[in-house]
Amino acid sequence: MTSHSPLRLHPPEIITWRVYERPLPAGYHVLAERLWPRGVRKEDLPLDNWPKELTPSTALRQWFGHVEDRWTEFRERYLNELAEHQEEACRLLDNAEGRPVILLYAAHDKIHNGAVVLREFLLSQSC
Repeated sequence: MTSHSPLRLHPPEIITWRVYERPLPAGYHVLAERLWPRGVRKEDLPLDNWPKELTPSTALRQWFGHVEDRWTEFRERYLNELAEHQEEACRLLDNAEGRPVILLYAAHDKIHNGAVVLREFLLSQSC
């Protein structure tokens, strides 16, 4: 049995946000990418967490390649990967301490990206 903060009464606010759009909303900033975003200096991106174990595996990310026709299968495969990391997901939500969780991503597509799937997964957790 794992120890987490008491069961949340309300689901946390979780927002997906393109890393290049400024200003960033206030909250707990999480990089939802395995690779650092191109053209962004580390000192210019205020991060609270970069949980690489909660990002798509390298093989899955490379297979997907942001090809929209692969979205449904990518989503299913990524959710399967995330199922192995529920404890890390709960830790992330605990660390946010009630602040909105801002999942930062670099993809151009605001609908078909890993942060969208990670948001879905985090909202499904009953930590």
